[in-house]
This record gives sequence, C-alpha cells and structure tokens, in this order.
Amino acid sequence: MVIERSVVDHVARLARLDLSEEERARMGAELSQILAHADRIQALDLDGVEPTSHAVPVVNALRQDEVKPSLEQEESLAGAPAVEAERFRVPRIIEEP
Repeated sequence: MVIERSVVDHVARLARLDLSEEERARMGAELSQILAHADRIQALDLDGVEPTSHAVPVVNALRQDEVKPSLEQEESLAGAPAVEAERFRVPRIIEEP
C-alpha cells in the first residue's frame, strides 16, 4: 500500500511536525510498511483464540509514586499552540445540549 503525500502531510500537521522533503518520503515509506503489517495481522485466522488483555500474567504492576522534578508551568505551556488563563486551550469537541 502506497501512502499518498497528502496523507503524510495531514498526519504531520495533526502531530504538529514540520517535516523536510526527505522526512516526508521516509515517513510515507514507514507508514506504508506499518499499514502492510497491520493488514497481515488483520488477515490472521483467530477463530478459537481466546481474547486476552495481556500476553503474560501481570502481577504487582503498581508501584509507589515518586515525586521527581518536572517542568515549570511556563515551560509546559511554551510549545502549546493556544494558551488561556495559564492552561492549554483546546478546541471544544462536545457541544452543550
């Protein structure tokens, strides 16, 4: 499956990436490989295979929280496309009834 440049440009725009021509070409090839692999997985006959949430049993997956240094609020908001009242501003996706 060949990924068209318009799709690569759309994905890059959604991810807010500024890609060079070389990166666009490489991204298109990589996306094609990923989708081809997904197609191969989709074609597998899984009749009789029990659904699982983990391939191996998970025991004691939780750990104690540790306080570690993090970004200051200014640093966190510096890369945001829109900020309002010292918060990330995002488009409304749910309309009021």
